[in-house]
Amino acid sequence: MELPAHISIDFFRSQHIDALALSGDAQQRIAHNRAYLDNIMKGGGTYYGINTGFGSLCNVTVSPDELAELQENLVCSHACGMGDEVPEEIVRLMLLLKVHGLSQGYSGVRPDIVQRLADFYNNGIHPVVFELGSLGASGDLAPLAHLSMPLFGKGKVRYKGQVRQAADVLQEVGLQPMPLAAKEGLALLNGTQFMSSYGTWCLVTAKRLLVWADVIGALSADAFMAKDEPFKHPIHRVRPHKGQIDTASRILALLQGSEIQSKPKAQVQDPYSFRCMPQVHGATKDVVDTVTNVVETEINSVTDNPIVFHDEDAIMSGGNFHGQPLALHLDFLAIAMAELANISERRTYLLISGQRNLAPFLAPHAGLNSGFMIAQYTAAAIVSQNKHLCTPASVDSIVSSNGQEDHVSMGANAATKLRRVIMNVQRVLAIELLTAAQALDMRRPHKSSAPLEKLWSALRSEISFMERDRVLHDDLIKAENFLNRNPEEFVGNI
Repeated sequence: MELPAHISIDFFRSQHIDALALSGDAQQRIAHNRAYLDNIMKGGGTYYGINTGFGSLCNVTVSPDELAELQENLVCSHACGMGDEVPEEIVRLMLLLKVHGLSQGYSGVRPDIVQRLADFYNNGIHPVVFELGSLGASGDLAPLAHLSMPLFGKGKVRYKGQVRQAADVLQEVGLQPMPLAAKEGLALLNGTQFMSSYGTWCLVTAKRLLVWADVIGALSADAFMAKDEPFKHPIHRVRPHKGQIDTASRILALLQGSEIQSKPKAQVQDPYSFRCMPQVHGATKDVVDTVTNVVETEINSVTDNPIVFHDEDAIMSGGNFHGQPLALHLDFLAIAMAELANISERRTYLLISGQRNLAPFLAPHAGLNSGFMIAQYTAAAIVSQNKHLCTPASVDSIVSSNGQEDHVSMGANAATKLRRVIMNVQRVLAIELLTAAQALDMRRPHKSSAPLEKLWSALRSEISFMERDRVLHDDLIKAENFLNRNPEEFVGNI
């Protein structure tokens, strides 16, 4: 498919993109920009990274007959990634966002280079990229170098589930290695597509988990015999934060028609983890909205350097590759998402606490059986790890490139640890889902609302009520995978 001129995060939520195609307009923009660069280079001027060295070597001029070698040397020398391999789904986003960024027509590359990146995406040829190596400032240099080497037949790719030499896979699928021309290596390496791909994946996942948090919280509220009063509109009308109003409205709608809600309640108030779901979940939603705006701006921007402005008849060197906007907001998102897990674990704790006529640890024969005792330990351990992961990466900076790059964002580290936080949030919510379903079973014959009963039934078709102790790990993994599904499949568009 042809990408829209402006990509939104919701585009990735609603579209499954199997193949990329460059539009005619994109090809024309790229070709026109490259023709301008080729023409201006004939004038003999000096331009950073096009006919000079890089970083602190920017004052070293390179002869015209060495410009192609200069670009390939750049890519190979910068392929210094280490650590864990970047997941394929993130690599695919990197390819897609790099294609989109270069298609803006300000990077001075040939259309064939952009098309080849699209070919990799379309053929499932995923360069092997590593998590560690980017400072998030001169672009995501090391990760993007690994992404780019296969263009000219170097490096490794993951193809059909196997890691292989890029040259061998190119030969197998009938693609010739493509030598780089002037400016192209720099255009490929300068850019924020590593950070922004992680940010995009995290936002798409976060938006799904935000709905799950409300749905599971509502199920827990019924299971704990909590009141629905805290979710009624007048309370939120007088403190009208958007996320708060949205959360209260959804939870109240989910509880509508619940037989359990109609039962008299002995308590005057419920603990904060139930009563304050609109305020806590809602605040996270507002942060997600803020970060979405930043990431959407980023993925639709030109973030390499120098930028070739054919309209202004200028080649300008600046700092659009600096990841500070992403770094700060990805750190913020990690903190906000971790709070969903914090409050979820507290609800799990209350559900297993033996209060409100629920069996201790939700074990039908407590003592002989430990029930969900250690599932709460697991949730607590995960929540604790998230607190460590939420230490901001963006407060750090280490001088690099002999002092030329003297302030960096560390946005790449913010991005990779954000993904770990969000995966942990899903695990904690999965534990709460299991405990809420177990507690709801103990309320029988009383029933919850129709949408929550539908959710309970779908879960029970995969994970049965725990009558006596069993290996809970298997259930936890099933519940975690269950949350990969769209919650609206069960509760509708509430």
